[in-house]
Amino acid sequence: MSLQIGFILFPNLTQLDLTGPWEVFSKLPDATCHLLAPDLQPVKSSSAGLAILPTTTYADCPQLDVVCVPGGPGHLQAMEDAATLDFLKRQAPGCRYVTAVCTGALVLAAAGLLKGYRATTHWMSLERLAAFGATPVAERVVTDRNRVTGGGVTAGIDFGLVLVTAIAGETVAREIQLQIEYEPQPPYGGSPATADPATVASLRGRLGAYATAMAEVDTRAISRLG
Repeated sequence: MSLQIGFILFPNLTQLDLTGPWEVFSKLPDATCHLLAPDLQPVKSSSAGLAILPTTTYADCPQLDVVCVPGGPGHLQAMEDAATLDFLKRQAPGCRYVTAVCTGALVLAAAGLLKGYRATTHWMSLERLAAFGATPVAERVVTDRNRVTGGGVTAGIDFGLVLVTAIAGETVAREIQLQIEYEPQPPYGGSPATADPATVASLRGRLGAYATAMAEVDTRAISRLG
């Protein structure tokens, strides 16, 4: 039987959180990938209006083997979207792997699906996980039993290759990595540990209002979980 892999869509998601692992998973033998939303209307990402077309509704989605939640600015709304949270809660018990990339981990957390698990997310949101009962881990990809989470944005490709290794073995993962010629050589540091301190400070300052919004949504989400 085909492996069923589903990606959650929501407005204002970061498309690379989704398209990075999608590119990897779509090359996995005998896998069917679904783009999931409450309906089949195009979903605009945060990438200058780039839209993504769902392939399957929540109502019509089969039981998944892998569910993956991307992140992005819209994760704040997704954390409070009853249809998305209910879908994740229904699917998770039957999934081989419950996963997320970037701030998609906070959507899993808001659904109560990371309590007691080690997990990672984008560096600006890492410490938020603790309030939901998860253990934050500052690593590119974190696997804890059947929960697999990736760090910010580009980590989705690493995450995809790690999960393919678990599902289909190292040989398949190596071939996919070679096929997509994934061998990054970034010109600058891409994490707080390697980036120029002035760049880190500047970015934190620009995103101050976003950080305030995250704290407010977290408070409400934690309250709903009791």
